[in-house]
Amino acid sequence: AADLAVNGVSHRGKVLTLDSMNPNVKRVEYAVRGPIVQRAVQIEKELKEGVKKPFTEVIKANIGDAHAMGQKPITFLRQVLALCSYPELLEDNMFPEDAKKRARRILESCGGHSIGAYSASQGIECIRQDVARYIERRDGGIPSSPDNIYLSTGASDAIVTMLKLLVCGEGRSRTGVMISIPQYPLYSAALADLGAVQISYYLDEDKCWSLDVAELRRALNAARQHCNPRVLCIINPGNPTGQVQSRQCIEDVIRFAKEEHLFLMADEVYQDNVYAEGCKFHSFKKVLFEMGPEYSSTVEMASFHSTSKCYMGECGFRGGYMEVINMDPEVKAQLTKLVSVRLCPPVPGQALLDLVVNPPQPDEPSYTTFMKERTAVLAALAEKARLTEETFNTVPGITCNPVQGAMYTFPRITLPQKAIDKAKEEGQVPDMYYCMRLLEEEGICLVPGSGFGQREGTFHFRMTILPPTEKLKVVLQKIREFHLRFTQEFS
Repeated sequence: AADLAVNGVSHRGKVLTLDSMNPNVKRVEYAVRGPIVQRAVQIEKELKEGVKKPFTEVIKANIGDAHAMGQKPITFLRQVLALCSYPELLEDNMFPEDAKKRARRILESCGGHSIGAYSASQGIECIRQDVARYIERRDGGIPSSPDNIYLSTGASDAIVTMLKLLVCGEGRSRTGVMISIPQYPLYSAALADLGAVQISYYLDEDKCWSLDVAELRRALNAARQHCNPRVLCIINPGNPTGQVQSRQCIEDVIRFAKEEHLFLMADEVYQDNVYAEGCKFHSFKKVLFEMGPEYSSTVEMASFHSTSKCYMGECGFRGGYMEVINMDPEVKAQLTKLVSVRLCPPVPGQALLDLVVNPPQPDEPSYTTFMKERTAVLAALAEKARLTEETFNTVPGITCNPVQGAMYTFPRITLPQKAIDKAKEEGQVPDMYYCMRLLEEEGICLVPGSGFGQREGTFHFRMTILPPTEKLKVVLQKIREFHLRFTQEFS
């Protein structure tokens, strides 16, 4: 830009421009809140202003935001959080004794007995102890130490922190990170931000999105030509694909990680969301330890969990944790230093996590209601998973794998060649064009498969199964009608 001198002061335009900003940030893409969602928000404003549309509301099935889609908070969790936020309520007799007991214990571990105080950087000690005990119960007694637990701002924060520790080198020695395609775009976004190399391995859609070690090996060998592969990320149960890994598959992955000397990252935030007959959640840690010391004392791993999904759906509180296993003690000291720079994860989120890992017990007053609510949420999700799969598979041109777990379906859509050409004309990826049209015509907001990655020449969308059953039936019906109309238009 030309220097313009005004009163002897030169004006060269802005200090920060697209050309002068961090180039890695420009490479970041996050489809779950991408252009389609921005348009959905715009349409909502237009509806409020009285603009006539062929629909009266926008249904956002784009993000796993349970409460926004009408899921009710679990009473016990909110009672304890209310007590922690406003301790005067401890004098009130409308709250059950077990809720008060939990709140008192959490407040006693806070500075000045207030959840408005900072906590230890790794997270409140007694909460980390509860997390460790929860992991031990979950994994049938395999020991877990609070020292290996790091509380975090949702699982996302811990995942990014872990990737940050692992990335180094330049050129061909730059760290490569293996992620599944389709993947949750947090991973590709974080890798772009950190300037790491993404190594894509493809899940097998024909085998219900299963993971195959031969495909891992193919991806790894191809990547070794141009980077240094050091990390393998697994999402189980899968997002966006909803598959639940078999125990055998997990063993194979662990063997592969050991042979190839890879650090394992196990994203297990949907561990309570398992619906399909014959499917069961196995934690990577449990399988690792059951494989014996040859593996359990050598394979380095971090696993992640969160308060955002499962029956809780409390994603606004940003609660989560990671457990690190077999981490070099000197690196662990560096990790502790790194998290201390951010001071601490949100204390209300830590408190909430404590209740998730330490829920009401059978002899406590809140137990019956808690179990009833928890069971109802998970049963409704299982029912909606079944309904979604069945409905999509009746539509010509849509095929849908069983939703074994998590809270999404990722159906494959067949698009006519004319529609693909039309999309290219508009400068859009074909499934983005499809989803944009669906939004404009039916008011339904989905994320195109291209935002998660898919095999060349295939098209998908991700839809959450979170809307209330009656609304979900309407959504499925509208998508069905739209798909038939769209196919007709371009045939």
